Amino acid sequence: MKRILILLLVLSVVGINAQTVKLKIIETTDVHGSVFPYDFKNDKEKNGSLAQVHTYVNEERAKEDQHVLLIDNGDILQGTPLVYYYNFEKTDVPHVYADVMNYMKYDVGTVGNHDIETGHPVYDKFRTEIDFPWLAANAIDTKTGKPYFEPYKILEVEGIKIAVIGLITPHIPNWLPEKIWEGIEFEDMIETAKKYVDLIKQNENPDLVIGLFHSGGDYNYNEQDADTYKNENASQLIAKRVIGFDIIYVGHDHKIWNKKVENSDGDSVLFLGASSSARNTAVANVLLTKENNNWVSECSGKIVEMSNYKPDSVFVEKFKNSFKTVREYVNKPIGKLTKDISTIDAILGPSEFVDLIHTIQLELTKADVSFSAPLSFNTTLNKGDIYVRDMFKLYKYENLLYTMELTGKEIKDYLEYTYFLWFSKMNNADDHLLKYVKDENGEIKYSERSKAPMLDARFYNFDCAAGIDYTVDLSKEPGKRVSIISLSTGKPFDENVKYKVALNSYRGNGGGGHLIKGAGIPHEELSKRIITSTEKDLRYFMMEWIKDKGVVNPALLNNWKVIPEDWYKKAREKDYKILFE
Repeated sequence: MKRILILLLVLSVVGINAQTVKLKIIETTDVHGSVFPYDFKNDKEKNGSLAQVHTYVNEERAKEDQHVLLIDNGDILQGTPLVYYYNFEKTDVPHVYADVMNYMKYDVGTVGNHDIETGHPVYDKFRTEIDFPWLAANAIDTKTGKPYFEPYKILEVEGIKIAVIGLITPHIPNWLPEKIWEGIEFEDMIETAKKYVDLIKQNENPDLVIGLFHSGGDYNYNEQDADTYKNENASQLIAKRVIGFDIIYVGHDHKIWNKKVENSDGDSVLFLGASSSARNTAVANVLLTKENNNWVSECSGKIVEMSNYKPDSVFVEKFKNSFKTVREYVNKPIGKLTKDISTIDAILGPSEFVDLIHTIQLELTKADVSFSAPLSFNTTLNKGDIYVRDMFKLYKYENLLYTMELTGKEIKDYLEYTYFLWFSKMNNADDHLLKYVKDENGEIKYSERSKAPMLDARFYNFDCAAGIDYTVDLSKEPGKRVSIISLSTGKPFDENVKYKVALNSYRGNGGGGHLIKGAGIPHEELSKRIITSTEKDLRYFMMEWIKDKGVVNPALLNNWKVIPEDWYKKAREKDYKILFE
């Protein structure tokens, strides 16, 4: 009798173990081309790379008591010279990033807005080269009415069906020229999530439902709220409102997320997201237990830092030729710089750095006025040889160059908006120049992640102008600060006259709100204002401009200044110390 009881006990334990499955689901997101632990722009080693992620993933795959799924959440094809080279320079071979992801055996991925920004030829080619589905259920082919990319993927592990639904932020038309996403309509994420959860449950009967959303978690970002249709960052709204998700992975906002969100049924949804550049991964540990013929899941999240892992030597060896090729490419000299220029100056007012961009834009377009902003917070180009890699510091993104038609009043209102974002209202010389986020006591708030002072707006929205002479009076209320004296040619400036304006395609399509909220131009009217657009990105034309000049002598255009000048000088010195010392 005792032997029978022991046997039953053993069989019972074996049965329980056979009905329990452990999953580890590892997310990379917003990697932005960080394949190697190397900074091609600054020619030095760095932390954060898929080479390190591969080490971590291999360690986890070697554990016999769990199954590992590797997933990606978009924004992979833009951000480093490596992907730029294979996007636009070396296009007659499979993309190195596709080769890398296939080698790492990714199970599924979602498309990001910066992947779309590379243009149809790049992302259409890339999707044919990867061995896994690239998802975006709310990106609709306007010809067929069906998703342009795959909407979801069913993965199976030991008979367990795992549904992964991919969504992309619908704000792409607000930032990118139509020819880049031509033939695609981006639908509301919440509506699409509801549609596919219902469809998948009806047709697939999944045991686990995962959202892989290239969209942030803060739905109040950029003056939106929970009721904003086509919210840019709707991931957390879906977690709360759409019943059926067990895990939602977030991307796009470069923020770390690891928490539980309660949905409207009172169930808990694991809400996870890594930051960017493969500095970390977001990991869901899932224990599935079979009860009454149904799988019941328990989920917990973890953020794993890649600084704790060395680059995989086999990985590095396998892709060493691509590394060598791109390093040689970025180290090609294209001209000479007669002095150092820094974006630090551009954060605090007029700068030789941004004025160089203005000079190039005006010469390329023959426009009357140029708008530009610093696209890096703390970057310096040093005196001497200018290399290809330096162009990725001078101009960070693959924007096109537009020439648009704006009235003089729209130009003034555009500038009023930018200086509202940028500078604070000053009552005396002791006030701050820059507009900071303040706490309830009026003190500057500091970022929990970077420990840096928090500016109220993103620095890449701090546009200034060239081609016109003007002042910005910070003693006046926002909206009444800018006084345009004349065109820089000496000709009168007239608010009723139409001018040709050079600016990048992000801004020209409404990014940052300067044209829409500032100049008051409806979004649907912006495309009608475009006179010309470059076919290639602005960085390419900047490189060609510098090659043609040979020697570049950066200089202040001295076309705008902040007044009262004594207030400005004192506040500039104080805020420089706060931000950069």
